[in-house]
Amino acid sequence: MQISLEQWQAMLAVVDAGGYAKAAERLGKSQSAISYSVQKLESGLNVRVFRLEGRRAVLTEAGEALCHHARRLLEQAEQAEQLAEQFGMGYEAQIHIAMDTIFPKELMLDTLANYAATHPQTRITLLETVLSGSDEAVLKRDVDMAISGRLPPGFLGERLLQIRFLACAHPEHPLHQLDRPLSLEDLRQHRQLVVRDSGSRNDDAGWLGADQRWTLSNVSTSIMAATKGIGYAWYPMTHAASAIESGQLKPLQLEVGAERYADLYLILTDGELARPGVQKLAAMIKEAVRGAKQHDQLE
Repeated sequence: MQISLEQWQAMLAVVDAGGYAKAAERLGKSQSAISYSVQKLESGLNVRVFRLEGRRAVLTEAGEALCHHARRLLEQAEQAEQLAEQFGMGYEAQIHIAMDTIFPKELMLDTLANYAATHPQTRITLLETVLSGSDEAVLKRDVDMAISGRLPPGFLGERLLQIRFLACAHPEHPLHQLDRPLSLEDLRQHRQLVVRDSGSRNDDAGWLGADQRWTLSNVSTSIMAATKGIGYAWYPMTHAASAIESGQLKPLQLEVGAERYADLYLILTDGELARPGVQKLAAMIKEAVRGAKQHDQLE
């Protein structure tokens, strides 16, 4: 015999309320209805769930074991209802995001955590990209949204923020020992650290043509290499500020071009037709960026 959720619910109500009368009051049903549901459960399972001690219903040993099962079952049923409600409102089972690695990671993770608090069943896939990686993911429609330094053709994007880059090297790097404004030729004599384009274009943006070059897969690894004196690079202040403040990196004195700037855009792959879950997350990202700017956490 199949046991219904209503019967499991009645059993748990008796446990939590301490008796049939209070359980009936809690569920808004008659005491006889609660008693009947429990009797049907016991006959269906062919096991006694409760024994009476005075006027109090106490779980048997079998009842205690079944109580844990019943709670998990009802929790799963509630989660399924919530999930169905979200999907009925247009919220996706999964959201795919491409994020340029120069975007502040902590800001994104905090925003995703806040989103998950109200949409725990939505699975999130976060793809960290470099240079053309984000806009290529949009063009291929591999993601629902992207944070990118480029707007792919045929798509609109909203400017989120501007990222400041500084040319930096370890304080004891030979370039700092020249003690004068550095020229392009000075830089070409030393190893440049370049972060590899995660897209298929293999973009060499920022490379000065130096013979000594290391190509790395992400900004964090490049910064670590620079703090070890291996080379120099232009680093986003969203990632390098702490290394500069701690003295592990020092901005280079250049004749021109010591600072660079890059705009980041928020792009919805389906534009105005993006589903509500994607639109809500995009709004939360924009709000998080505005809040960080107001608290001077972003330039």
